Amino acid sequence: MSEQTASEVSEELSAWLEENWDPEITLAEWWSRLSEGRWSHPTLPEEAGGRGYNREQSMAVTVGLADANVVGPPTGLGHMLAAPTIAVHGTQEQIDRFIPEILDGSTAWCQLFSEPNAGSDLAGLQARAIRDGDEWVITGQKVWTSGGHVAEKGMLIARTDPEAPKHQGITYFAIDMQQPGIEVRPLREMTGRALFNEVFLDEARVPHENVIGGLGAGWAVANSTLMFERASLGGGGRQPVSAPAGRIPGRLEDRVGNFTASVSRGPEGDGGRGMSTDSLVRLAQETGCVEDPIIRQEIVQLHILAEVNKLNMRRAKAGGSRTGAEGNLAKLAMSELVRRSREVGNKIIGADGMLAGQDSATGGSVQEVTIFSPAPAIYGGTDQVQRNIIGERVLGLSKEPGHPKDTPFKDLLQN
Repeated sequence: MSEQTASEVSEELSAWLEENWDPEITLAEWWSRLSEGRWSHPTLPEEAGGRGYNREQSMAVTVGLADANVVGPPTGLGHMLAAPTIAVHGTQEQIDRFIPEILDGSTAWCQLFSEPNAGSDLAGLQARAIRDGDEWVITGQKVWTSGGHVAEKGMLIARTDPEAPKHQGITYFAIDMQQPGIEVRPLREMTGRALFNEVFLDEARVPHENVIGGLGAGWAVANSTLMFERASLGGGGRQPVSAPAGRIPGRLEDRVGNFTASVSRGPEGDGGRGMSTDSLVRLAQETGCVEDPIIRQEIVQLHILAEVNKLNMRRAKAGGSRTGAEGNLAKLAMSELVRRSREVGNKIIGADGMLAGQDSATGGSVQEVTIFSPAPAIYGGTDQVQRNIIGERVLGLSKEPGHPKDTPFKDLLQN
């Protein structure tokens, strides 16, 4: 682990940007430079292409990129989830094969976990994987797959041993999404977007060398992925402008300077597509209600909750976990932040909240949050699941009644 102070990290990054930032090069070339300089994912260990930075050092990098108004690392689930999961559970050969193409943005990933009858009870998944020589044949259905329509690779969990207990017969795979036997169907949201997909696997194939963490260890590996997801969703924080990874979106050959010229760096948000307190203050100023004592109080309460959540996550990511459930607490807080920002936003704009898009005087930003706000309480593990985990693992409450843990999965009642 690096012993640099945050100030020293900022100075090194600033000097590196002075020498390497060039708005005339392509996005692909810039991301390649970030990766080669080990700035793309600095919290990863050095052997995985990172710098071994802690939370404070990594935050210095994020803020430094945003302040310099340069394009940040590629966005997407490869950078957020696949890279740190493979760094922890993968072999060195897998790290060398998969992580570089994540860090340089050339490959986009999706997450193939949830199923129609296995969402909150994820270990009840029924997608099956059958060994065929040096390959596994995958059959099943996944749902709520973010970015599945633009992904080249996927993080997949499937059942490899139905004779084993529910949580033990699961294996984690890195699967090629661009192959026969995989069909991706977008799911249209009320917002008009289609960020999520359902994925049908009909004898899709994955080589045995793409098993991550070992045969039957998929539940432990998947839990690492979910903790990375909850920490990221709950973390918030200001980010530099960036773009989705992968070849399918078609942005890799764009001039990198176009991104910083057309899009200002991201505001400091609260995660989960809620509205930041800064944006709510600006909205209150624009609508003339910034002096309303109720509005002011609710914005301050929202700001306090967001700051407490950020500090909680910084402590957890720096290795100072007190409960072992900081990720779950952060996910709960993020859901609450989105709901509260929805309520405050609608109080500020009043009747204008019934209008959307260009019909709205505020451009529809509050309406977007309002329509989307139920989602954070569901994805990444429902609020109820987070409360169960906290109750059982932190508070020591008894588990819900169920079958004995050693019951073979094939003997459990299926939905």
